[in-house]
Amino acid sequence: MNIILFDEPVIRQSLLPLTFTRPVAEIRVGIMTIAEKWQTYAGATVSYLTQTYLQHKFPAHYDTHNVFLNGAVCPDKKLIEQVKALKVGEGLYCEGMLIALNADNLDLHDAAELVMHSSSKKIECMPESIIREVWEIFVQNGNQIRSDFKVLTEGRISQPVGDKYTMVYGEENIFIEEGVKIRAAILNAENGPIYIGKNAQIHEGAIVKGPFAICEGSNVNVGGKMRGDVTIGPFSKVGGEVAASVIFGYTNKGHEGYLGNSVLGEWCNLGADTNTSNLKNNYAEVKIWSYAKGGFKSTGQQFCGLIMGDHSKCGINTMFNTGTVVGVSANIFGAGYPRNFIPSFAWGGAAGFETFQLRKANEVAEKVMERRNLAYDKIEQDIMADIFEQTREYRVWDRKV
Repeated sequence: MNIILFDEPVIRQSLLPLTFTRPVAEIRVGIMTIAEKWQTYAGATVSYLTQTYLQHKFPAHYDTHNVFLNGAVCPDKKLIEQVKALKVGEGLYCEGMLIALNADNLDLHDAAELVMHSSSKKIECMPESIIREVWEIFVQNGNQIRSDFKVLTEGRISQPVGDKYTMVYGEENIFIEEGVKIRAAILNAENGPIYIGKNAQIHEGAIVKGPFAICEGSNVNVGGKMRGDVTIGPFSKVGGEVAASVIFGYTNKGHEGYLGNSVLGEWCNLGADTNTSNLKNNYAEVKIWSYAKGGFKSTGQQFCGLIMGDHSKCGINTMFNTGTVVGVSANIFGAGYPRNFIPSFAWGGAAGFETFQLRKANEVAEKVMERRNLAYDKIEQDIMADIFEQTREYRVWDRKV
């Protein structure tokens, strides 16, 4: 089975700014990305049918027999069985939305073209989890940690905690990969599992409550307070207080400050004592900027903090208001609350913004990725240049750039 994960156009738009820089299936929710879930559940390699400007980094691989899967859908055992049972020309649909299509010799270059493709037989299905909106990433994260934990740890034996000064509750719900270092911490998995990835570190005085996942090479810094429903993606450093939030990877929130009901992309950095508000003073439902709507949209959630696209950063003591959306490669600093929609390549804060010019943004991205021994190559530069043009309309303060 050759799996090709496609970007459902409406959902992809709703998941901006996170999908400016990745296919929908590269979103991390739970322990794994959606693509990694399909690889694990189906035991197959995957590729992507995504936006043209992303296709060089995330190419589609076609075979004589292809199964196209909606990249926003998290797999479960029942859905896997339904996908495997599909005959050529048959498709799975959920309330009119294409979930899966079994197709031979269907070579496509556009996800919208696939969605318009009419299968000869339509079969209704009801997946357990579809990520349709940015806030659903943190809303569904706890349940996805539980599901991923079962799949990743089944039939395996955890490494020992290996530290007599670490307090452990619910040890049967804790799984530790090789190379992990834990020192004088508290691990409480009574309310949900704790997964600690390869070569991760939990430093002295850290308090970790499940459901919680930390991926390969990441750190919970000294005294960090992880309050549950939290995922820290690979090669990240996280400190302070974090609740119900997902950090995709290669991102640092190394110091004190509160992050709640939030999603951070890759290559982000939050300055010391950065705080996010996740609850309005009047306890009303939170509205956030929606690229799909072209305006603010109710989340239906009482708690919603910060959504931040890749390569964005903020200075020390930054205060983010409830339901703030930050685009790609923005740089926020200064006193006061900045606006709660900050476009990509914005430079400034509450006092006002100007454009973070592409040349300077590229210089920063190159330095940041070089520190992790990764190249900011022409493919990455071309993606950023395309996003710079796509998001020009939102930088209303500078129509001449």
